[in-house]
Amino acid sequence: MLALAEGGGGMLVLSAALAILAAAYLWSWARAKVTLPVARLWAFLAGLGTIWLAVGPVLGHLDQGNLTAHMVQHLLLMTIAAPLLLLGEPARVFHPAASARIQIPAPNPLLCWLAGTGIVLFWHVPAIFELGMRWHLLQQLTFLVTGLLFWIPVIRPWPTVTSWPRWSIPAYLFFATLPCDALSAFLTFCGRVIYRRYCFTGGVGITALDDQIRAGALMWFWVTIAYLVPAALVTVELLSPPARARGVAGAGP
Repeated sequence: MLALAEGGGGMLVLSAALAILAAAYLWSWARAKVTLPVARLWAFLAGLGTIWLAVGPVLGHLDQGNLTAHMVQHLLLMTIAAPLLLLGEPARVFHPAASARIQIPAPNPLLCWLAGTGIVLFWHVPAIFELGMRWHLLQQLTFLVTGLLFWIPVIRPWPTVTSWPRWSIPAYLFFATLPCDALSAFLTFCGRVIYRRYCFTGGVGITALDDQIRAGALMWFWVTIAYLVPAALVTVELLSPPARARGVAGAGP
């Protein structure tokens, strides 16, 4: 879908494609025989809206001269749009007649982890970064796809199933922060502009180095929140007594 935005009128094509997908989801939702919480509907629509915000006319052009804007784009795609789309349970909405017994093995969590963390490091190698900015929408598409892969073990959308225990998820998310933290720290404290295209830019009133420091600090803070908050929520879920046990306890004398 993101690749449709290449060339003249690309933003219009992208907006139309996202609108069509949103309409198809709403139509399927209205016809679905499976009842899902309305929050799932809003999650999917918000995910599509986040894609439009990141690569559409609002932010799509800003990262050519601003590293902080580039960082905002890829963080929106990987840590906001991707999990929201999965929370929308699109497979259940678009295939309501499918049996609830259908189960598809989820990708190995190690593969998902390597994809989600590795793509960030890969595209931020200086020489590869320049290539990615020339094939910009391909770069953004890989951020979205690997973001979807990364969040599958955490969200476990239907019909995927995994044999990995739920208690492994907090560790999965915690260790995912470390490569991003290392990259963020390097961008923040290295003291020189890493990417040549930003050597003479940075934004109104700031230098290119200041722009890089802001981008690194933003990524550091954003990834910490985006990964450790879900890790904390899963931990609380695991430590909480099962609903049935709480009900029995509440029914006591």
